[in-house]
Amino acid sequence: MDKDAVKYCTLPSGLRIVHRYSDSPVEYCGVAVNVGSRDETVVQHGLAHFVEHTIFKGTARRRSWHIINRMESIGGELNAYTTKEETMLYSVFPNGYLGRALELIADLVTSSQFPETELAKEREVVADEINSYLDTPSEAIFDDYEDLLFAGSSLGHNILGSVESLSGFTSDVCRDYLDSHYTSGNMVLFYMGRTTPERLMKYVETYLSGLLAGERTGRVVNVPVNAPFDLRRETGNHQCHTVIGARLPGMYSELRYPIALLTNIVGGPGMNSLLNVSLRERRGLVYTVDASSSMFTDVGEFTIYFGCDAEDIKTCRRIVLNHLDSMASSQMPVRRLEAAKKQYLGQLTVASDNKEQMALSTARATLYHGRVATAEEITERIMAITPESLREVAELVSPSNCSILTFG
Repeated sequence: MDKDAVKYCTLPSGLRIVHRYSDSPVEYCGVAVNVGSRDETVVQHGLAHFVEHTIFKGTARRRSWHIINRMESIGGELNAYTTKEETMLYSVFPNGYLGRALELIADLVTSSQFPETELAKEREVVADEINSYLDTPSEAIFDDYEDLLFAGSSLGHNILGSVESLSGFTSDVCRDYLDSHYTSGNMVLFYMGRTTPERLMKYVETYLSGLLAGERTGRVVNVPVNAPFDLRRETGNHQCHTVIGARLPGMYSELRYPIALLTNIVGGPGMNSLLNVSLRERRGLVYTVDASSSMFTDVGEFTIYFGCDAEDIKTCRRIVLNHLDSMASSQMPVRRLEAAKKQYLGQLTVASDNKEQMALSTARATLYHGRVATAEEITERIMAITPESLREVAELVSPSNCSILTFG
């Protein structure tokens, strides 16, 4: 089988299946569910994450210990995470245990019971997670920033919810949530490994026949455009934390590849990123600085984060905004742009060696785009970026469009 082969299938129930061949001795299988924190009502804040935590706490057939031990006993793992728009539930395991993994995942998504005794314990765990998160300003600042940037929509609130909201998450609430969203038309089953597509389908027919039918989650995509802000909140911390950013188009925009490249140039993982060189290497003003871009269904965001001493905030802000202004007001020389493309493509190649992330990326791509872009297609799109298209993106994040929030 072609080592790069990706095959797709949609069952009559609406369940989409993506199979990606890998000759690794490790297999990956799970479900990507089209629901996240932005799909919650105000009283549900944190419910998507809480269900993801407690889905492991007991089914009609298994207690918590049996769920935990099912894959770990053969050296595998059972994992899950929640974002603003999707929930992932998956297993990583040695070759030869796909049937065991898929049967367990099917049991979780179709028969989880959410025992109240287990929920009570997990509320304490999640409450500790919330408090720990709030005590970490370098993380908490992003929630406050997004609350302001996306005010008037459901995108801003913390994925974890609040300690107060946790008290309302009963067994019935969790089961109703599972029945409403973990349905055939609202998820993608993904697999990566040596098992053939035909064998995978036999397992699906055996274990997922009880999956509830349902349509794709109807997501409200109406995010108001808010005026830029520049705020400082006193937190009493020794170090000051700052986020500078701007609103971007969503994941279906033609600008998504220029956005990714610009983000990498400005503050990507390379030590030669623009801001790392300016703020850390040359001046020693920050311990860490990075840029990121997030693309949601209908909107996106570009953010730059740095932490510094209070007396250095003005200098750091000025340097960051000057770089953004320079990129928006002038085109990058072709030679420099080609070097940036080469570096970014090399980073993508290195990242592709992470099999677990490849499996998850395959699931997300199928969930949102219906297919996985090939390496050749990605290379072609990145190499097609021109100085003009990069400048177009830079204009979106120019200082006049930027919002700023500082803790400290």
